[in-house]
Amino acid sequence: MTTTSRPIRRPRPSWLLLVPALALLAVVLLVPLIQSLIRSFGLPGFTLDHYASLFTDGVTMTVLGRTAATAAVVTVVAFLLGYPYAYLMTRVGPRARAVLLVIVLLPFWTSVMARNFAWIIILQRGGPVSNVMEFFGAGDVVLQGSVVGVTIAMSQVLLPFMVLPLFSSLGSIDRKLLLAARGLGSSPLVAFWKIYWPLSRGGVVSGLILVFTLSLGFYVTPALLGSPQQSLIAQLLAQRTTQLLDFAGAGALGMLVLVVTLVLVAWANRVGGTISAIGVVSTSRTSRTKEDA
Repeated sequence: MTTTSRPIRRPRPSWLLLVPALALLAVVLLVPLIQSLIRSFGLPGFTLDHYASLFTDGVTMTVLGRTAATAAVVTVVAFLLGYPYAYLMTRVGPRARAVLLVIVLLPFWTSVMARNFAWIIILQRGGPVSNVMEFFGAGDVVLQGSVVGVTIAMSQVLLPFMVLPLFSSLGSIDRKLLLAARGLGSSPLVAFWKIYWPLSRGGVVSGLILVFTLSLGFYVTPALLGSPQQSLIAQLLAQRTTQLLDFAGAGALGMLVLVVTLVLVAWANRVGGTISAIGVVSTSRTSRTKEDA
């Protein structure tokens, strides 16, 4: 009776390539995050007063609600502008697609400060927007220092983060499905709603969550274009750390924003996983049906 010896699998050293990246991530992200968490509990003692004050001081919840509302509006505006743009990128030729892609990537090649100072010039008193509104008889409209001005600028800055996931999702949709639906007598609108839209939901959810979570912690644009009376959560965090030196309260506020962000990301992963699972199940069932036939 002979026994066959199985080859011994030795661990590959390729995972060691992740060590520098993980070490850098731990130093620049995890260590400050743990320090903020420890300070939020008021150590060397232990108290939850800093977390309780977030819901009772009358300021944090107002600013958090304003931030969530602004982030929601920015996300909707980015979606309404980004979805048609991403769809157009999938319909044009390679050269036009390259031009449209360069237009999307152009903000990444431009300084954030330069873009925000350009918006200050556009939205300030005597700027192009104010002159146009005054020409049409709307009076002296100044959007600088208002939530509306901050929303407009943030929508422009975060628009690429909506377009790129949508373009990746829409570009993978087989347009023969739409042609098949049209051949079966479906109208273009019904074919879009029944076929194209469900297949694009993964990219839509990714873009929505990405833009919304980035809007929650956006600081530069609200700080330059907004006002202290209508500040967002990032401005409140900066005020507590740099002016009030309330590191414990700032840590508690940062942990609250982090928890909200993680919940949204977890929900997005669940929705994306459900969509992927439906696709896998339907594909496997179709393949089994073909094999049985």
